[in-house]
Amino acid sequence: MVGMEQPTSEEALHRGRALVLADLAADGVAGPAEVSMLEKAVSHRRWWCDQWPAGAVFVTGLLAQDIQDELLERHGRWPLCPLCVELEPHALDVEPELGEHPHWVCGVTGRPVAAVGSLAGARQ
Repeated sequence: MVGMEQPTSEEALHRGRALVLADLAADGVAGPAEVSMLEKAVSHRRWWCDQWPAGAVFVTGLLAQDIQDELLERHGRWPLCPLCVELEPHALDVEPELGEHPHWVCGVTGRPVAAVGSLAGARQ
């Protein structure tokens, strides 16, 4: 984007944290354990951003994937796809895997569901 400055690593981390937390809250899984997982992921990605400052624009999608991985190990798939209610429950994917403007996509149909941070609107 011409004329737009790249966010600092801290700005990107705070924005990514807020967006992922909004999605956790949309699904009612923003309890203390999940918030602690998110804080751990933010801490890890802070180090990552320090090593690659230009990668700060990718941090939201990476945080979403980090939380998905942690929740899968501890609680099961998250977030579940709201489009394929007739199929076996499956998690949404983050696309692009490493890119700007990450969004949740149904891995079965390839249909976009919501931008990361906007799951509440897709759940209505």
